[in-house]
This record gives sequence, structure tokens and C-alpha cells, in this order.
Amino acid sequence: MNRIVHIGTGAFHRAHQAWYVASAGDWRIDGVSLRSAGVRDALARDDYVYALEIADANGRRIETIDVIDSVTVAPEEPETVARLIARPETQLVTITVTEKGYHLHPDGTLDLVALADDVAALRVGDPPVTMPGHLLAGLSLRDAPLTVMSCDNLPANGEKLRAALSALAEAVGVATDRVTRHRFPSTMVDRITPAVDDELRARAAAAGAPSHAPVATEAFSEWVIEDDFAGPMPDLAAASAQIVKNVAPFELRKLRMLNGAHSTLAYAGLNKGLTYVHEAVADADLRALARAVMDEAAETLPDAVRGDAAAYADALLARFENPHLAHSLAQIAMDGSLKLPIRILGTMADRTDSPACARALREWESWLDAEFAAGRMPDDPAAEALRDGRAKGQTARELLEGAI
Repeated sequence: MNRIVHIGTGAFHRAHQAWYVASAGDWRIDGVSLRSAGVRDALARDDYVYALEIADANGRRIETIDVIDSVTVAPEEPETVARLIARPETQLVTITVTEKGYHLHPDGTLDLVALADDVAALRVGDPPVTMPGHLLAGLSLRDAPLTVMSCDNLPANGEKLRAALSALAEAVGVATDRVTRHRFPSTMVDRITPAVDDELRARAAAAGAPSHAPVATEAFSEWVIEDDFAGPMPDLAAASAQIVKNVAPFELRKLRMLNGAHSTLAYAGLNKGLTYVHEAVADADLRALARAVMDEAAETLPDAVRGDAAAYADALLARFENPHLAHSLAQIAMDGSLKLPIRILGTMADRTDSPACARALREWESWLDAEFAAGRMPDDPAAEALRDGRAKGQTARELLEGAI
């Protein structure tokens, strides 16, 4: 049986890629958790079967998903991760570790200083810790071509991942063809997936569904994948994924319109004391701001997707309004230093004037200032640098364009 190894078996993976794979034929998934055992332990209580609650404006329904066979917790079994990647039956590796899991500089190149421990470990054959390290360890053991698919919100994510792994291989002293013989298609993924809470677990239990590791999501889902595969693949097109020659236009539309508006609503909504996306988009001022961010972004898009940008924006606002999807603004607000350059600064760089995006940055500044004034550190890998920069009077744009 052909198998998939997925790195980062969190809620989004179970709402998105695993849901597609469950409808795409006889493929099974072995997950990898890079940090904690929590997801593994919860899934194991229900034999890795889980409830997926799908919500739209009309209500909620539950599907039961049975496609995951195991989850390896890397800190417990670090050498197992490489063996899973290297085994012949693995044909596809998928990844959802968020932007910070790639350890990239703002220009997209690999941060080898941050990976110094992995470099040292890999040079002597010891197991690594990070996602790039584990991937390189597995690819170094493998001869058969493999498809490695990033599903994180990075422009040209496949190209960036291949370049990062090649740089890591060179630093470690591994021949770069151990990386370049494999295929790294770029992808665009989209499905709003809130954090799990006790109410969701209670609804799953009440429905008689597996209740230890449920996931909530919306009815809408999209997966656009570059047609660049090394070998057998699940029939994801039959499960409604789009296989295309060029992902970039779809990727840019999503990052600048959906994600840009989401970040804007997160900071502006939190500044108004709101909690959820549907509350923020119900505020007339914030709704207009989010739409203006989308409109500014739309004018920067390639011709291939610009024509339907207005309809796409309308659909996004309708998705944001979903009252049955408790999508926390605080969840979206995490890692702003990594997200905003892609979601907001990209639009601003392609325009002469972007007042809505400029306000989005000011809302981020205000939110940061409120967090620091309250003695809290934002959930952001650059939190200390952000605090120091704001104390010196640096603006959001200065922070994002090189001060952090």
C-alpha cells in the first residue's frame, strides 16, 4: 500500500489534507509530531479515528475520518522519522508546521545559525530536531524519488523548501543531489480551522463520534497543487483538489486577500476588545477595512486571478461571517513578524499608495503596544526584538523591513 508521511499532524492537517486523502483512494497516513505527544495520545484513544465537524451558516455536521494509522513523536523516537521517510512504500511527504517551522530569513534563505544544532548532529549521524533536519535525514537514506509537498502559507513554498534543504545538505556535507533528485511541488491550501475547545469535544461525544481529538472547520476547502510529482500520488483531483501548472496566482490571491484581511481583522478586532472573526466582520468599520485590504491586494494580482477577485472577496466576507465557526482572533494574531511581510507588505510594495494596508500595520503596532504595556509577550518568534524596537519608536514597517 502506498503511504504518506505527514509532518505536523495538527488540526489544520486533519481538517484539510487528511480529509482529501480519505476520499482519494487506498492511501494511508503516518503522522509526525515534532514537539509534543498530545495529539498522538488523543488520537490513539480512538485508534486514530477522529471527528471532523464541518460548519456553515446553516449549522454543523460531523464526519468521521479514518485515514491516519500512527503518529510518531519525534523527541521520543527521532530516528523513526527518517526511517518512515526512507521506506519504499512512502511516496509522498506533506508538511504543515507554520512559517516559523522552516527557519528562513526574511529573504527566504535558510537560517543556518538557527539550525546550528541540527547541522552538528547531522554531521556525526545523530538525529536532528527541526523539520528541515528530519527531512534531510530521511532523504539522505532514500534513493527512490519522492514527492515532498509543503502545505504552509509561504509563497513558492515548494521552491523555498527545496532550496532550504539543499543549503542544509551543503552545510552538513551531504551531496545536494540527495535533495534535488526529489520533487517539491508548490501548493496553496485554504480551509479555516479554529482551535479545538471543550465544547467541540462535547458535541462530538453527543453525536456518538470519536471525541478525544476532534477538529472543527468550515464547509469551504481548496487545495491547488503544482503538477510536479516524482511517482504515484493519491487521486486528489477526484477529491476536488486542483492540479495546475502554476500555483503562484492562486497562492498570491489567498495570501494577500484572505490572509491579509484575516491579519487585519485580528489586530483591529483585538484592539476593539473582540474575540472572534465573525464578531470583527460584523463591525461596520472593520468590515470596510478588511474589504479595503482585499481591494488593494486585488489590484496587485496576476491577470489569471484578478478578474474574479471581487467575487472572491465577497465569498471571503461570507466565510468570515460564519457564526458556527469560533475562529479566534488571537489564534490569527500569532507570528505577525513572519506573516505580515507576506500578507501586507507584499501588497504595499506593488502599489504607490495602500491606506488600508497601512492601517493594518498601525493596528498591529497598537496591539503590540497594548501587549507590552500589560506585561505580556506576543506569541511571535521575534517577540523580544519587537518589544525593543517599539520601545525605540520603530514603526511596524521599520520592524518588518529589517529591524527584527
